[in-house]
Amino acid sequence: MQEDKPVTISVKDLDLWYGATRALNKINLDIESRSITALIGPSGCGKSTFLRTLNRMNDLIDGVRIEGSVRYDGRDIYAPETDVIDLRKQVGMVFQKPNPFPMSVYDNIAYGPRVHGIQDRSVLDEIVERSLVQAALLEEVKDRLHKSALGLSGGQQQRLCIARVLAVEPDVVLMDEPTSALDPISTAKIETLLEDLKKRYTIIIVTHNMQQAGRVSDKAAFFLTGDLVEYSTTKDLFFNPKDERTENYISGRFG
Repeated sequence: MQEDKPVTISVKDLDLWYGATRALNKINLDIESRSITALIGPSGCGKSTFLRTLNRMNDLIDGVRIEGSVRYDGRDIYAPETDVIDLRKQVGMVFQKPNPFPMSVYDNIAYGPRVHGIQDRSVLDEIVERSLVQAALLEEVKDRLHKSALGLSGGQQQRLCIARVLAVEPDVVLMDEPTSALDPISTAKIETLLEDLKKRYTIIIVTHNMQQAGRVSDKAAFFLTGDLVEYSTTKDLFFNPKDERTENYISGRFG
């Protein structure tokens, strides 16, 4: 039997409104450390909204109101004293479309460490190399570190964005459909990469791709119209769902 891992993020009675529209309803779940948790469900079900509550990205949207608590490492991230910049260093995010900065590969990765005060070139060199190794990209870009990142392929750009997040040494990595804009070969590379990254990081991934959720995640959460319908090991959710709505979605009857 698989033993429970320590909890990194604990969400209790989380509600979220966009203006008068309620987008999340009383979400309760614990996210385990050093594992991959997949958030699945049809478009507009709240999974990306939920993901963005975990590093307060929803703060950037006008009219958002949140109730309940999100505790990371035991601390309420919505408490007034929370340093949001530090939170986003600890809980990094990779977006749906690759979004490298219009600068060199090296400067993309060094950007975060420089913002956090690291200027020593030899230290930056080490961070860039380590991050590219962790993102399984070093061999492909080692001869073009000082050329524009915009010249990389889509799959390489997305791995560069993963390396950029890893450069500031986060604890948690949020991924919002990180392979939806990529071809199958690039997608497979990132899925292989995730297996390796979960040895060091807690990963939460939103995906529309049920096969991907089945391949990469340890646990899965099924969202529907702002509700968390079911949350369990991915194997149980896919092969022994407790809720009829989960079974209908997994079997392709809707969504």
